[in-house]
Amino acid sequence: MELLPNFSLVRPQSVAEAVAARAGSGEIRFLAGGTDLLPALRRGLMQANTVIDLSDVAEMRGISFDSKGARIGAGTTIAQLAADATLLRDYPAVAAAALAIAGPTHRAVGTLGGNLCLDTRCRYYNQSEPWRTANDFCMKLAGDTCRVAPKSDRCYAAYSGDLAPALMVHGAIAEIAGPGGVRHAPLADMFADDGMAWLTLTPGELLVAVRIPAASGVRAGYEKIRTRGAIDFPLVGVAVALRCNDGKLAELRIAVTGTDSRPLMIEGLDELCALPVEEALARIDKLVRKQVGPMETTLAPAVYRRRVVPVLARRLVHRLLG
Repeated sequence: MELLPNFSLVRPQSVAEAVAARAGSGEIRFLAGGTDLLPALRRGLMQANTVIDLSDVAEMRGISFDSKGARIGAGTTIAQLAADATLLRDYPAVAAAALAIAGPTHRAVGTLGGNLCLDTRCRYYNQSEPWRTANDFCMKLAGDTCRVAPKSDRCYAAYSGDLAPALMVHGAIAEIAGPGGVRHAPLADMFADDGMAWLTLTPGELLVAVRIPAASGVRAGYEKIRTRGAIDFPLVGVAVALRCNDGKLAELRIAVTGTDSRPLMIEGLDELCALPVEEALARIDKLVRKQVGPMETTLAPAVYRRRVVPVLARRLVHRLLG
């Protein structure tokens, strides 16, 4: 039986206390819902001398709306996101992505921040310690070679969070607290294309909330492909947000998860808005396929995932156009 390692537990009451606790020495981890961290600790994929439980930090919970848009605390549960009527109406891609995550019990305790900061995954990495030992480990933990790209000098483990692409197409801004105070940055900037260092947060920083600007007239959605109809992480997930004007595309955003080491915003979509809809749909395939880079990080072949992404994107755009 895999057991949790011994660690000290800290329960701060505020963001400031949480940031101060993170400034200590040793392996220190933030704990939100624990659906990703605790299994990783049991399997030896992560180490922790100190765990900072964020469940008592009220500043990090809840959803609020005003004329500027929405603010969602990083400690807000995924179930709350999926059930919020205003979020479903104004930011439907976010609500759809939340509902697609894992199963009901996971969504009841898993959080926005936990899903955004989800560890990257790979079939060579997310295994038991005996399995990893027998395979001489991998670059992401205790080894020196990326098993999916042995000649590479970087790790290709894939990012698989559902909420990041949905928030990115809605133009989300991350609210981040650290020793130097609070800063704001586009959510997309929080991620890096490296399976071992997929977050750009410094060691002392904490994701506090996500802000989504108000946007009227936007149609949005999220779809994913996974092995089972529930529980599983996406083999591929696609979020789309668009705006129409006189039957033509006036704005189009597409973001992808499950293929690369970070959630990916598809570039070059602005030029499609000037084209007839059918021609724009045809060109989406080429743009998407060229930019995604799936590797053999799951049991599904990379070539299958590469082909699925543009199909999902085009299908979702077509549905949103009505």
